[in-house]
Amino acid sequence: MRTRLAIKMNAFLERYFPERRLFLRSENDTRFIRLRPSTQVIVFLGGSGVVAWAIIATAILLMDSIGAGNFREQARRDQQTYEQRLNDLSDERDARTEEALAAQDRFNSALAQISQMQSELLSSEARRRELETGIEVIQSTLRRTMKERDLARLETDSLRNSASGESTLAAAGSQTGNDMVDALASALEETAAQRDELIKNAEAAIQAEEEMRLELALMEEKNDRIFRQLEDAMTVSVAPLEKMFKSAGLDTDALINEVKRGYNGQGGPMMPLSFSTKGGEIDPEAQRANRLLDRLDALNTYRIAAETAPFSHPIRSAYRFTSGFGSRWGRMHKGSDFAARHGTPIYATADGVVIHADWLSGYGRLIKIKHDFGIETRYAHLSKFRVKKGQRVSRGDHIGDMGNSGRSTGTHLHYEIRLNGRAVNPMNFIKAGRDVF
Repeated sequence: MRTRLAIKMNAFLERYFPERRLFLRSENDTRFIRLRPSTQVIVFLGGSGVVAWAIIATAILLMDSIGAGNFREQARRDQQTYEQRLNDLSDERDARTEEALAAQDRFNSALAQISQMQSELLSSEARRRELETGIEVIQSTLRRTMKERDLARLETDSLRNSASGESTLAAAGSQTGNDMVDALASALEETAAQRDELIKNAEAAIQAEEEMRLELALMEEKNDRIFRQLEDAMTVSVAPLEKMFKSAGLDTDALINEVKRGYNGQGGPMMPLSFSTKGGEIDPEAQRANRLLDRLDALNTYRIAAETAPFSHPIRSAYRFTSGFGSRWGRMHKGSDFAARHGTPIYATADGVVIHADWLSGYGRLIKIKHDFGIETRYAHLSKFRVKKGQRVSRGDHIGDMGNSGRSTGTHLHYEIRLNGRAVNPMNFIKAGRDVF
């Protein structure tokens, strides 16, 4: 059975691969090699396999070369895009810095203007009180003058009646009566002159009262204008600060109370105004002035709080934001990561006291700064310390250099903010402070 199958197979192969003989001739002999159909098939298949393998290998190498070129081009484009993004971020940071400086200048200018207006307001109030006192004096003088005028009129009528009676006696021819009449006439003329003088003084007092009332009305109009300007300035100055603290997630009422507990001295221009009401209610202007001073006190309180809360950025040179606050790889990332060159300066984001400047587990070289209002900032993975424990620092002080210490995959800063021991998103503070600082 196998023989028949082999014979049929050879017969089929001979149609396409007939038997061939390869002659090898030498000087003395001639030999030949017989190539059977099966041998030719094997050689043909082997050669075809080699050729196919060469074609496939060449195609793979060509495709890999083309793909590598595309990858290099894509990497070059990605690098250009990244560099452009860095340049844009640097330009945006510079623009934000300029805006912050301009806002700070506007804030200082508004504060100086408010102080000047406050001084003018206090001077105006003192002048108004002086005018009110002057009007009361003039009114009392006028009343006294009117009484004296009425008394002079009564005395004049009485003298006239006496003069009339004495004239009757003079008609009888008495020399003594003539002398008395002359004395009464002189007294009458003197009384008339005094009456005219009192009337003139009363008219002058009335005119002075009218002038003082006009001056008082002008003064009240000026005070109202100053009040409006101060109220507008307060609104423009206090509103951004309130928005900044609320954006950072801080309770403004608790914040103000905390600042007032730490800064509780009294006296000076920030005390509420005191007006004499003679047992009555405080007038609307006094209430308005007290409300304005309350707003000014709130502005000063916010300014103190803003200086001691971490609203600035810990890095002032070029950097790359590499990781944000929140869950990462199934674990909670309690801060924000900023990558830059090794040794980049790190700055304190608010006034405070250094409570830790040492190595700490996965943080590596770590600085902790304690601020007011239960706030703490942390600066991790540093390469070098610039401060020591117990040192008091101010906003913008150079406290350390960026590094790769601790559990870190590369040079970067891990920045944390903790409020009463609870980690909060640092970017809320940084973004909130951009509108003010």
